[in-house]
Amino acid sequence: MSGDDVAIVGHRVVHGGARFLEPVVVDDEVVRELAEVTELAPLHNGPALRAMAAARAALGDRRHVAVFDTAFHTTLPEVSSTYAIPARWREQGLRRFGFHGLSVQWAAERVPVSRLVVCHLGGGCSLTAVKDGKSADTSMGLTPLEGVAMATRSGSVDPGLLFYLLRHGLSVDEIEDGLEQESGLLGLSGRSPDVRDLEAMAASDERARLALTIYVRRIAQAVASMAISLGGIDAMVFTGGVGEHSFWVREHVCAELAFLGIALDGEANVRLHGGGNIAAGDSTVRVIVVESREDVVIARAARRFAATRVGNP
Repeated sequence: MSGDDVAIVGHRVVHGGARFLEPVVVDDEVVRELAEVTELAPLHNGPALRAMAAARAALGDRRHVAVFDTAFHTTLPEVSSTYAIPARWREQGLRRFGFHGLSVQWAAERVPVSRLVVCHLGGGCSLTAVKDGKSADTSMGLTPLEGVAMATRSGSVDPGLLFYLLRHGLSVDEIEDGLEQESGLLGLSGRSPDVRDLEAMAASDERARLALTIYVRRIAQAVASMAISLGGIDAMVFTGGVGEHSFWVREHVCAELAFLGIALDGEANVRLHGGGNIAAGDSTVRVIVVESREDVVIARAARRFAATRVGNP
């Protein structure tokens, strides 16, 4: 494909802050405002802005559309989006935003039930409660660090732990790097952030087993939390690289949730390729694997801006 074949360019942006609640045509002002929230998602927004600059330089006469992971979560009710912090801090816009919205939106469209929990499990992991197609609660918050343990990210920790590290000589940058790059499965195992590696090592490596056990427990706890926000669960989706491909993780998460009436068809779970239903016949909750297609959601959003050239409104 050459540049002449490109009609419009869609960009995934993880954090849109409070300003960007829906897709937007990229211009210099949008870029400036996105730069201001980069510190809230440093692993994602910085690279996205660099890619945006390169694409605009190469295809400057096309429309460029930014599509935001946070946008799906604009329906979060106050009970789910509000931190129990001083009002003067909340007034600065410090609230829970939620992420992986493009993936969650795709999954919710594939599984249109009233009470859905979407487990997006990959390098980053989050769970979302979807009520009648809209985000009602989610595990990530102001930044993608909150929530369950991930590949190299810690997930939620006691804020007092951070005060302790600060008081014992670590800098803010060192703490941020440790929580973003050295924690999660990598920090627990000391070996690898990759679920596939840890599954292969688990039989003989105690730290790998512990890492996977904590990983599964945190995910199951988050599912149970989402069930409270929904008043029950009609279906649960596994998506993302781990959710789609690790039958071991799916099996063990669901085993932890048997008290909710969730039961897997073990053979279907192991043999699954691509998406599909893996619930046992007597499960009261449907368990479905959905192949994530964030690219399709981005393309659909970009098509709303039908003009192909800048200056053609």
